[in-house]
Amino acid sequence: MKHKLLLVIVLLLCTAALYSFYSGPQLATRKFRFPFKKEGLTERQAAAHLLNRFTFGATPGQVDEVVKIGLEKWFVQQLDAKLPDDSLNKRLSGFDALNFTNQQAVNTYPDRGALYNMAVKDGIVSKDSLYVAKDQRSFNALIQAYMKAKGYRTNQDLQNQFISQKILRAAYSNNQLQEVLTDFWFNHFNVSYSKNGPQLFIPSYERDVIRPHVFGRFDTLLLATAKSPAMMHYLDNFISVAPPADVKPVALPVTEAMVMGGDTSHKIAQVPVRRKRTSGLNENYAREVMELHTLGVDGGYTQADVTQAARVLTGWTVYPFGDANNRMTQLYLRNGVETMEKRGFVHEGDFLFDATSHDKSQKVVLGHQFDGSGYQEGVDLLEMLAHHPSTAKFITRKIAIHFVSDNPPQTLLDKMAKSFTDHDGDIRQVLITMVTSHEFWSKESLREKTKSPFELAISAVRSMNADIKQPLQVYNWVSRMGERLYYYLAPTGFPDKGAYWINTGSLLTRMNFGLALATQRIPGVTFNLGALNDNHEPESPEAALAIYCKLFMPERDLDQTIKRLTPLLHQPDLAQTINNASAAPNPKVLNQQDRMGNSSTVTTVSAKPSNQPPVYAALYNGNRPAGNYSMLGQVVGIIIGSPEYQRR
Repeated sequence: MKHKLLLVIVLLLCTAALYSFYSGPQLATRKFRFPFKKEGLTERQAAAHLLNRFTFGATPGQVDEVVKIGLEKWFVQQLDAKLPDDSLNKRLSGFDALNFTNQQAVNTYPDRGALYNMAVKDGIVSKDSLYVAKDQRSFNALIQAYMKAKGYRTNQDLQNQFISQKILRAAYSNNQLQEVLTDFWFNHFNVSYSKNGPQLFIPSYERDVIRPHVFGRFDTLLLATAKSPAMMHYLDNFISVAPPADVKPVALPVTEAMVMGGDTSHKIAQVPVRRKRTSGLNENYAREVMELHTLGVDGGYTQADVTQAARVLTGWTVYPFGDANNRMTQLYLRNGVETMEKRGFVHEGDFLFDATSHDKSQKVVLGHQFDGSGYQEGVDLLEMLAHHPSTAKFITRKIAIHFVSDNPPQTLLDKMAKSFTDHDGDIRQVLITMVTSHEFWSKESLREKTKSPFELAISAVRSMNADIKQPLQVYNWVSRMGERLYYYLAPTGFPDKGAYWINTGSLLTRMNFGLALATQRIPGVTFNLGALNDNHEPESPEAALAIYCKLFMPERDLDQTIKRLTPLLHQPDLAQTINNASAAPNPKVLNQQDRMGNSSTVTTVSAKPSNQPPVYAALYNGNRPAGNYSMLGQVVGIIIGSPEYQRR
């Protein structure tokens, strides 16, 4: 009997061990292997490919480190995102607002109107001076003194701190994949500083909503974004309430539809749209959560589904910040949390479900019935969307486009969509499926992604082991190159394909950036180029080009790149030549239109070294180094601005 009992215990322990090994978020992370050898890659080439796709760029010697650790083990470390970041945390320690709650942000950064009204109420300035200040300088001095006394700051201070941390995290975090995915998912669930309303809530949105969920389940991430004040304000769901029974949907005015960055032909909402209960239904979030966040534009939903989904999500709003006289605050103070919960209200942090604003009628979305029961039907709607087959295809395609190529093979997309479905939307498992597929390592995928301006700038400073003391200087260059982080107005987020980023104008600006950075003309960014080559000074510009090409673009075939860049080494006044070239007419300009209706020019110029962009052809003249630059600075600047360096 004892032997049988012992046998049962052993079997149970073995079963538990096997279950813990093969289940949960650790599924398949201990035994997978990368099939790079079958695709003809060496271990070092595979390590370089991993660093190109899952970091913001390799630092000097990092290929060796990855090979030493082991490629699969390095990738698991990145998935776990638990590597110490003491150096980064020290750089971030001076930015106190990064840890502010939304309530603290509202209390510390009042908007101008609220600030002036408080100054009037406290007798600092007169009400008349708000409209016509006889002495503007004196008026401003009084306001500034009042802000200092009260501990108030300008909104720009919060933005500067937040943008600075973005640059520093990307450049210095050891958990690079976490930062890459934070950038990816923020762009997918885009909110923008360009719209009034969500501005104060964007830092906590990235910190508390996006970054903690980048490796988790997609439905968890979706629900977190839906309940965040930033998204509520950005797509207006915080003012969406059950419409009066006699109000029918009418076409939204063109101007408002354009502000939301969408196609004006299908924007439907209740009008007028105001911040009062009588504003009625607002469909902005319901539409974008289907079109952009889950199903995709071809995901099988109709306009009727949008309207019905908007009704399901009525009452999803923001708990009032800092207003003791607010109706909702008074209700909670008067009745208590337990009583409010019994009445159907839900208060979680900054999120509020206002039961009195909810549409209690029955609805049908994508054939599924919702009974008007309250908060839970909104959760059920988002869960349904998160687990829809169209969502599996749409989300995994976006991931493949970002990490593999602009046109990923269908075989890979099928595998990733199946993984998404089989593992309940587990993002970690989708990434493992992708990186263990031969398509990820194929020659058709190598260096087939184009760096965005942000990726270019961060990869350059990482290549140099640069010390960034003034992150906003880097941000200014990223903006000049066309990617003003956190300011993209359309809910689509920045496009993720090379055709959007690469044109003659952008190549010129990228070359200017490379030269400005490498010749130390970007304030607050310092480095030692000689140290990257063990302080051995190259004998000639040609030697420097060969050495630093290999340092900055490890494990690539660089013969053609070096051949094409060599004439630039002896181009006098290179920066001036670049600036003159930027003013030349471009014969191959296409007119494109984004979702906001704005026209933009996209030039049909390839970033591949097999095609010589016309901008570089215009620079292949001269026979002496420019006198304004050190030889090594100009060489490195040319490398950073080269077509091959634009590829990751």
